[in-house]
Amino acid sequence: MADVNDSIRYLKGVGETRAKAFEKLGVRTLGDLLSFFPRAYEDRRHFYAIGQAPLETPVCVKGMVAEPPTAYTVRRGMELLRLRAVDETGSLYITFFNQTYLKNSFVTGETYVFYGRVSATGRRRTMTNPIFERADRQGTVTGRILPVYRLRSGLTQKVVSGAVAQALADCGGQVPDALPAAVRDRLRLAQARYAYENIHFPRDEQALEQARRRLVFEELFVLAAAMGVMRKKRAAFEGRRLTVYPMEGFWSSLPYRPTAAQVRAVNEALADMASGVPMNRLVQGDVGSGKTLVAAALLWQCAKNRLQAAFMAPTEILADQHYTNLTQLLAPHGIRVVKLTGSMKAAERRNVNELLLSGLADVAVGTHALLSAGVAFSDLGLVITDEQHRFGVEQRSALTGKGTRPHVLVMSATPIPRTLALIIYGDLDVSVLDELPPGRQKVDTFALGEDMRERIWRFVRRLVGEGRQVFIVCPMVEENEELPPGVKSAERYAKTLQSQVFPDLRVGCVHGRMKAKEKDAVMSAFAAGEYDILVSTTVIEVGVDVPNAALMIVENADRFGLSQLHQLRGRVGRGRHKSYCVLFSDADTPEARARLEIMTKTGDGFKISEEDLRLRGPGDFFGSRQHGLPEMHVADLSGDTRVLKQAQTEALALLGSDPALDRPENRALKERIERLFDLHADTFN
Repeated sequence: MADVNDSIRYLKGVGETRAKAFEKLGVRTLGDLLSFFPRAYEDRRHFYAIGQAPLETPVCVKGMVAEPPTAYTVRRGMELLRLRAVDETGSLYITFFNQTYLKNSFVTGETYVFYGRVSATGRRRTMTNPIFERADRQGTVTGRILPVYRLRSGLTQKVVSGAVAQALADCGGQVPDALPAAVRDRLRLAQARYAYENIHFPRDEQALEQARRRLVFEELFVLAAAMGVMRKKRAAFEGRRLTVYPMEGFWSSLPYRPTAAQVRAVNEALADMASGVPMNRLVQGDVGSGKTLVAAALLWQCAKNRLQAAFMAPTEILADQHYTNLTQLLAPHGIRVVKLTGSMKAAERRNVNELLLSGLADVAVGTHALLSAGVAFSDLGLVITDEQHRFGVEQRSALTGKGTRPHVLVMSATPIPRTLALIIYGDLDVSVLDELPPGRQKVDTFALGEDMRERIWRFVRRLVGEGRQVFIVCPMVEENEELPPGVKSAERYAKTLQSQVFPDLRVGCVHGRMKAKEKDAVMSAFAAGEYDILVSTTVIEVGVDVPNAALMIVENADRFGLSQLHQLRGRVGRGRHKSYCVLFSDADTPEARARLEIMTKTGDGFKISEEDLRLRGPGDFFGSRQHGLPEMHVADLSGDTRVLKQAQTEALALLGSDPALDRPENRALKERIERLFDLHADTFN
């Protein structure tokens, strides 16, 4: 008997070659195949008469083959098979290209169901390369709701659905039910086998809805329970219990008052740090919302408690920026801030290491250099990582390992929809900075076509003439034959702009394939005013502040996600000068225009991220899945918010009564969570 852990290569019609194609889709075992849910469905249950079938949309048409099919050779490599089907409303002329082997599949006088698009030239109705089966044997490819799966080269819908059908027949009853019976019964959810059978091959709309409701809840329930388990494990550890000193001692030293959101975030973090349990908190805020000030306030509290802190940034240029800002904020309080980066000379690094080990330095700001074996702290009490998604689990663990269960604060400038944050950061406490400090500039945004190009170039000259600087972002590093013409690459575009458009201006270029030192050198030169225009890829999405930059131009803007465009826009408007963002795109689809129009109407990163999630789905939300989000097989995080909340409530209640999930009825759930931890270690650390 087959097992859910068996390889799919032994299925009839799969074999070694197709198994490799399946593997590219993440499908290796029969269990994987059962969880490889359709991306859509085609309803082929409704049949039309030939003369009444709607045009240019996939439909099922029933007709009798009126005469024997005829095969033609049009030219070398092109063969046609033609036949005519009829009913009481008219004739349908059907053509198959290079499928003359189908000639013997049709019997004159027999009635068939054809599935395809009906076209019309005058009164003549035609169909090309339809799917078909005899009317008295319908039910395989017509007369039912058919699943539509994601494909890779070497796979067809027929191959995938056939493999799934075999897997269901061989081991559909072996799928462990991760939902405790009490939860399933209380919420009136379908049994596991029924759900798997009807998510793939639904009997009708009601069965499909029951299957989907069950599987969506199960997926979110397992994730919520996994996060609950993680939280309980962390809460079991004893943390450094800080004495909380009145914050007015820090706030009063600032030239401005913090926002209510900043004060709230600091108070939430201080409650964690005084609780006796290690803090594990995310501070999430839009570009310019003041996350650094929140970090500085916690560093001040840490120093007041005679504990050291580490602040890790993803690049040297960001580390330099944070070092400068934190020194200005903390030095007046007698707090010593040191910097540690890879480009520092050996003697400088040794000196910093000695200061940290002796306890003479209070705060270490640096890059991955902080992780070096030679870096040791006297008493590390707080670890802060900026743009935390750019650090791997091992790197964060290596830094926290330099102390005794230090408190952890992670910061992100990527606004994340609350529904998504509940999953990604379900094991973290989240503080949201949802207001901007006073004086923060609004960036006027325009979505334009090529007809406005010359006008924008004149605007660039005007701004540079006033002493401002300009970012121009391209979607590619270099030319790529696989992409459509007109998609700009940073390297070539920078050369073209310098030689043909702005020969009298200073044009620089930076992209992700450059070495870190090269990138930092170019960005530092731009920040110092040595370039008027910086052409780049999205490498500058998170980067150094250039208060003098007043214009962001994004080429081929339709190729970027909305959240990414918002991050790019955040590179300007950081100084006292009026700033602008221009999104160039020649995409003429209503969807593309609507997406870019959103950017012109709001500067709220959270609203934009919600729309981005709705339009693109969670799978694409972070590009290369840099956050390690476990892939949703069936749940839609933009539409299943109510189910998510219900799943979290049920999961918390279950963990409250059985924290270790030791009861027999919870064994399948516990095993599912353990497997989830194994598969997505980056997410759950």
